[in-house]
Parts: sequence; C-alpha cells; structure tokens
Amino acid sequence: MNADRQQNVEMRLGGAIHEGMLAVPPQPQGLVLFAHGSGSSRHSSRNQFVARQLHEVGLATLLFDLLSESEDAVYENRFDIDRLAERLTQASAWVAEQPELAVLPQGYFGASTGAAAALKAAAQLPDSIRAVVSRGGRPDLAGEALPRVVAPTLLIVGGADTQVIELNQQARERMQATTELAIVPRATHLFEEPGTLFQAARLAAEWFTRWLVPG
Repeated sequence: MNADRQQNVEMRLGGAIHEGMLAVPPQPQGLVLFAHGSGSSRHSSRNQFVARQLHEVGLATLLFDLLSESEDAVYENRFDIDRLAERLTQASAWVAEQPELAVLPQGYFGASTGAAAALKAAAQLPDSIRAVVSRGGRPDLAGEALPRVVAPTLLIVGGADTQVIELNQQARERMQATTELAIVPRATHLFEEPGTLFQAARLAAEWFTRWLVPG
C-alpha cells in the first residue's frame, strides 16, 4: 500500500465488481468501511471529508459502492437493508483476504440508511467489527438486529434533526452494546451547516480511536 495515498480497488461482491477507494495512512491502526446512504456512492463528499479526518488519527478507510450500477437503477434496492448489509459483510471478507489489511481491526461508518446496514452487518460479524459510528443515521431500520450488535456504537445526530433524534433514541433503547448518542448543535440531517460536519467527523475519529486502536 502506498502510504497516505488513495488507491482505486475492485471487489467482487454479490457476483458483480464493485469499485472502491482505499486510503491507508502510514502505520495504520485500524480500518473503517463506509456505508453510504440511499442515492449516494463512494464519491460522497461528506463521507470523503470524514475519511480525511480519520486518516489524521491513523485510520485507513474504504469507501465503496454497495450496489452495482444496475442494482442502483432500481430505486427500491437503495432501501434494501438486508442487501446492503450483505455487501458490507462481503467487503469485510475481502479486506480479510488482503495481507496488508487483514491485521487491522475493522469498524463501520454508516450515514442515513447506511447506518442500518452497518449495524445489521456488525450483528452478523461480532468477532470482526470492533466499532460502529452512525451519522444522521436510521439505526431503527436495522430492526431485530439491534439487540444482537456487540460492537460499541456511537449515534451522531444533528440537533435540528428532531425526528431522527427520536428514532435514534428508540433504536438505542433496543441495543445491548455500549452506545452513546451525540447531538451536534444546529446541525440538520445532512450536516450542511458550517462546522457541523467537522464536529461529527471528530466525534467519529475519537470513537474509532477509542475502540479500534490497541491499548
């Protein structure tokens, strides 16, 4: 891996090739896989911004398309949490097959519907996924998987995103894992207000550092 450089990678997930962007800083301490929200992709500027903040604390990142191009053309697939979670588990398996990456503890970062997929996938991989962060997420959509999640989970919600705050609180009550709810003041659902996405990214970096980095 080229230190501090981004590489395009291809992974076979669900019988199709999925493109991703892998970034590995010098002496990485962990790897965070990103699950974007509906209608988004590995090119999400918000997730790329968060990824850069994670690089600064020594974490590698993998942003990839959860759906193939043909799958994404079917609107309903964007909300198929089971399918999205399956792609995450397959991506984790791909990571485990890469000698340079296999030794790194894994975490998931999910936005919007991607947060539900991250939690459902984490429930399926209790021995592999060490931490989960949700930003403006819909963890409630993970449904019956919530009580089975063992990875410490941080739920980040915008202070002005009142309906989603309530949904996150309800989801948290169903979880058995270590969880925290962090509310970013003035932020709406997409964290478009000045400085709010940076706050969310720093909260994510602190959480992953706490739970992924050995010692």
